[in-house]
Amino acid sequence: MTDQKITLRDRARHERSLKFIPCNFNVILKAPEIVSASTIASYVSYEFEPSTVEINEAFLRDGKTVVLPRINGDQLEWVTWNGDPNQLITRKKILEPLGDALIDLSHISVVIVPALRIDQSGFRLGQGGGYYDRALPKLTAWKIGLVYAGELNSEELPHEAHDIPMDAAASPSIIVRFNR
Repeated sequence: MTDQKITLRDRARHERSLKFIPCNFNVILKAPEIVSASTIASYVSYEFEPSTVEINEAFLRDGKTVVLPRINGDQLEWVTWNGDPNQLITRKKILEPLGDALIDLSHISVVIVPALRIDQSGFRLGQGGGYYDRALPKLTAWKIGLVYAGELNSEELPHEAHDIPMDAAASPSIIVRFNR
């Protein structure tokens, strides 16, 4: 299974780099889960990932608390971020927040999840570190993955027992909800 995922990741990254056109994911801003959320876990996108710049700015403008992930060992921890780029540090290619990690995760009602592909059952192909697979079971949040048009797979992606399906996926123009 791992070799199959590695091959799929390599192909997805290559295809994404060839087709990359900057766009926003503001379509999610009207989702009822987003509108009603007071605390949203997001991330700071890099390279060819779907951009979170506009949505993170909109969350903050709307008075929502934004928490970003930070790697601590083999786990993700969540840190409140006020939108100040000076409160981010670069670790490898990833921008991570400075500050104290949240202890109580129960206030997070939405989590924005990076993905390379998402299939029709909501299973995602991530970057391969397993950080989100370990972090998501600790949250009771609505999970939405961001992908570009054409990265929603009609074919089932390989997944293992520890893989957590998304509740929805968003491209720049649509939100797809998965039945559970």
